Amino acid sequence: MKTLTALKRLSAALLVVLFVASCSSDDDNNVPTPTPQLNNIVDLASANPDLSSLVSALQAADGNLVSVLQGSGPFTVLAPTNEAFASFLADNGFASLDAVPTDVLSQILLNHVISGSISSSNLISQGSGYASTNATGVGDASMSLYFNTSNGVVFNGVSTVTTADIFASNGLIHVVDAVIGLPDVVDFANANPNLDGLSAALLAADGNLDTVLRGDGPFTVLAPDNNAFSTFLDDNGLNNLGAVPTDLLADILLNHVVSGAVFSGDLANLGAGYTNTNSVGPNGNNLSLYFNTSNGVVFNGTSTVSAANIVAKNGVIHVVDAVIGIPTVVTFATADPNFSTLVQALTALTPATDFASILSRTEGGNPDGINPEFTVFAPTNAAFAALPAIPDEPALTDILLYHVVKEANVTSGDLTNPGDTVPTTLQGGSFTITLPGTNGNIADVTDGSGASDIGIIAVDVQAGNGVIHVLNKVMLPN
Repeated sequence: MKTLTALKRLSAALLVVLFVASCSSDDDNNVPTPTPQLNNIVDLASANPDLSSLVSALQAADGNLVSVLQGSGPFTVLAPTNEAFASFLADNGFASLDAVPTDVLSQILLNHVISGSISSSNLISQGSGYASTNATGVGDASMSLYFNTSNGVVFNGVSTVTTADIFASNGLIHVVDAVIGLPDVVDFANANPNLDGLSAALLAADGNLDTVLRGDGPFTVLAPDNNAFSTFLDDNGLNNLGAVPTDLLADILLNHVVSGAVFSGDLANLGAGYTNTNSVGPNGNNLSLYFNTSNGVVFNGTSTVSAANIVAKNGVIHVVDAVIGIPTVVTFATADPNFSTLVQALTALTPATDFASILSRTEGGNPDGINPEFTVFAPTNAAFAALPAIPDEPALTDILLYHVVKEANVTSGDLTNPGDTVPTTLQGGSFTITLPGTNGNIADVTDGSGASDIGIIAVDVQAGNGVIHVLNKVMLPN
C-alpha cells in the first residue's frame, strides 16, 4: 500500500511538472520577437566613416539641418562621399568646408534631399524624369532634379548612386559619388539627353548663348526636344545644325527665351496673350510670342509644352515639341483665334490674291513692289461681325489692302503723341491715327469713309517682318 501511494504521489508530481513546462513553453511562443529599431538618417550617416564630410556639412550649414534630418520625414537623401566633397571643394576653389558660405552650403545640401521615400526601384521603373528637392530655385519654387537610370542611377548628369536603399527610421539614403551643385538652365539642358540638340545649338550659335544662359537671369526657356530640332531641320531642307547660319540660329534660340520666371500656372491664369522674347526684330524691337492655354500650353500656334516647370537657380524650363521659328505677321494672325475671320478673309474669301504669301515675305525686291516690313492694322472677329455683311472679293480685297502699310514697321512709339499720324496704305488711301485715344482706346482712328468710332485696342505685336496693331472695327477706304 505504501509503495502504491508513493507511486501515485510521484505520478501527480510529474503531471504538475509537465503542465507547468507546457504552459511555460506556450508562453514563450506567444511573446513577440523584438523588432530591431532603425536609426534615423543622421545616425546612419554619422556611423559611416565615408560620410563624415556630409555630417560635418550638415552641422556647419544654416537651417539646423541635423535636426531637420532627424525629424519624422520621410526623406530621401543623396549622400555624397568624403571623396565627392573633396572634389567639390577643389573644383570651386574652397580650401575647406568652412570656406563655403553657410547659406550656400545649406542650399547645396537641401538639393540632395527629396521629401518622401524614393527607392532605387521607384526611379528605375520610371526610367528618367524630374523630382523636386528641398532647395529653393527661381521664384522661391522647389529646385528640380533630373534623374536617368539608363546607365546606373544618375542625378543631373553628374552624380551616380554607388550604394542604394540604405533604410532609416525616417527615410532612406542613396550614397552618391559627386556633390550635386545648384543647377542653371544650361545644366538641365546638358543633363537630359533628350535636349542634346538644344545643348549643341547653344554652343554653335552666335552670341555665346551657353554662357549668357548661365547668367543671373531669371530666364524662362522654351526648350525644343531632339525630335523638334530634327523636324525643324527636315522642314527647312537642312542636314544638320551646322547648316543653319549661326546668326539665324542665335535669333531662333533667343526666340525661345523670355526674361523673368514664367511658370505654367502663370500662363494658365492669363489664358492667352502676348509676351516678348529675347530675339530682336525690326528696328531693334523684341519679337512677340503668343501663348494659348485652352488646350495645353501652346506658343505661336505651333509649339506645345510637353514638360513644364523645370526649376533651376536662374530660371525655369518648359520642354516643347516644336522649334518656334521667327514669326511673320501671318504667324500671329493664324495663331490667335481672335483673328480667325481675318485669316478667312485673307485666304478663302480672296483667292485671287495670295495675301498669306505676300504678308509672309521677309525680303524686299519683289516685282510687285510690295515689300516688308509691314504694319498691319488687324480687325478682330467682333470687328468683322459688326459689318452688315462681308463684302464680295473685289471690295474685300480693297478693304484688306487698306489695313496694311508696306515698307514700314510703325510701332506705337513711332506715332505722334499727342497728335495725328496719317499712314499711306497698300490700297493707296490713308487714314488718321489720333493719340491719345478716347473711350478706352489706345488710339482713335478715322478712316477714309469718315468713320471716327474706330479704336486701336492693342499695339505692338512684333513679328520678324512687321508689326500688328489690333482694331475694334473694320476700316473702310471711302
